[in-house]
Amino acid sequence: MDLVEKIKVLQNYLHIGKFKKVIEGCNILKKKIPENSFILNLTGMAYQGLGQHINAIIFFRESLRVDINNIAAMNNLANSLKAIGKLDESREIYEKILKIDPSYINALNNFANLKTLLYDYDGAIELFNKAIPIAKQKKINPINILFSFATALHSVNQRDESIKIFNEILKIDKNHTKTHKSLSSIYSYSKNNNQSIEHLEFMKNVSINQDLNNDQKIEIFFAIGKAYDDLKDIDNAFHYFDKANNLKHKLTNSNLLNEVNQMKNIKKVFKDLNTDIAHDSFSNKKIIFICGMPRSGTTLVEQIIASHKNVYGAGELIYLTNIITEDFFENEKIKKNKITGSLSNSINPPNKKYFDNLVLHNFTENVITDKAPQNFKWLGFIKIFFPNSKIIHCIRNSKDNCLSIYKNFFPASVMNWSYNQKDISIYYKNYKDLMGFWQTKIPNFIYNINYEKLVSDKKNEISKLLNFCELEMDVNCFNHHKNTKTPIKTVSISQAREEIYSSSVDSSKKYSKFLSEMFGNLD
Repeated sequence: MDLVEKIKVLQNYLHIGKFKKVIEGCNILKKKIPENSFILNLTGMAYQGLGQHINAIIFFRESLRVDINNIAAMNNLANSLKAIGKLDESREIYEKILKIDPSYINALNNFANLKTLLYDYDGAIELFNKAIPIAKQKKINPINILFSFATALHSVNQRDESIKIFNEILKIDKNHTKTHKSLSSIYSYSKNNNQSIEHLEFMKNVSINQDLNNDQKIEIFFAIGKAYDDLKDIDNAFHYFDKANNLKHKLTNSNLLNEVNQMKNIKKVFKDLNTDIAHDSFSNKKIIFICGMPRSGTTLVEQIIASHKNVYGAGELIYLTNIITEDFFENEKIKKNKITGSLSNSINPPNKKYFDNLVLHNFTENVITDKAPQNFKWLGFIKIFFPNSKIIHCIRNSKDNCLSIYKNFFPASVMNWSYNQKDISIYYKNYKDLMGFWQTKIPNFIYNINYEKLVSDKKNEISKLLNFCELEMDVNCFNHHKNTKTPIKTVSISQAREEIYSSSVDSSKKYSKFLSEMFGNLD
């Protein structure tokens, strides 16, 4: 087999997700031809597929060292930098690529997706509108661009336009399960809504296609489960949710043990650390950190606060986690001396790095929301390095919360614990234990908002919330569902665009017969 044939085999492995085989094959080829930009780039793409972006970046940089004009490697490098939160570096590379080749489709699409991360939806839509006709002119499959475009439109509440584009995708590829899943999140399935019922039947037909890969099966099963959940057909809903979770759990390395160990390590480090000694250098801009378990109401609470005329809603940011991981961890454990060392640093490195990242968002407000739910792990760091911030902790009935997690697909690898009943309940118990520690350690720094109380007494709960945040009353906060200034990119997008409703309260009772393992562990 000659070199070209060997590379084709490795490309096929990459296409079907056999990333370790690609790495093994590339390692053999590199011994014979070590200075080959294409093979180095292919190796990086395999690491990228495994989610190992640091390793991927090493190989993309090597590829560019060998061939400085390898645009594909540049684009891949920018993608991995984006994935680890190096957004400014990523932006610079996309801009460089588009100066070299303004019609390079991958960079147009990926740069547009970066702009959505920064909430620059006008800039993103402009790039998508450039990319789509170029793709058609060059006879390049436009599905990835159309999907990104429709997703962006959905995030900024252009629902009808996004549905139109999603349906355009299905005319090209009826088995595009990501599109089916997106439509499933938009539609409210009802026997009185022919469009939604037709889509459910469409998805069921797709789900029995023998050519679907495992990722596609997982997506379509979650989508069908959601449809049956809307229809209150609990038996069929759970059947599909369970199929999706079992398959995903089987294929995914659960990170539960790492998460539990991390939470225990946090408690150990902060137990004897004086959190009353805050850094005296910090930005005068105020961050409102909205945290809690995933699916506990964080998106809803952010929409309420970010509807305020003086608040910029930044969404689910990765900056704080990245900064803490880079600056304070060593061998997956927090080093107390690194915290005390940063306290003695005159510039407050975590605070400065965080706001340096926020510069990319081009906001003018002095109050910003950050609603990454799992920031609940970092409350001690926030107390020390962001002393003028506010922490809102979202609390929801434990069974409703854990059921909602089981009903949803989360693309981020940090959520790999969420596809197994026992794992979800163990994670929840450790989260609750850590929050109990924080409530004792820094009690006056945390405001607890209860989802059930918010639903039943909207006016009073929002008033108390704004008072804690030191924000004047603003009627917009009581009409958050009309807020179009804050895009939504999480799985809660459709719910957060509606008025506050109570139908999800006690929703777990309907599923209790199926979730005895999870609910029993919670009890």
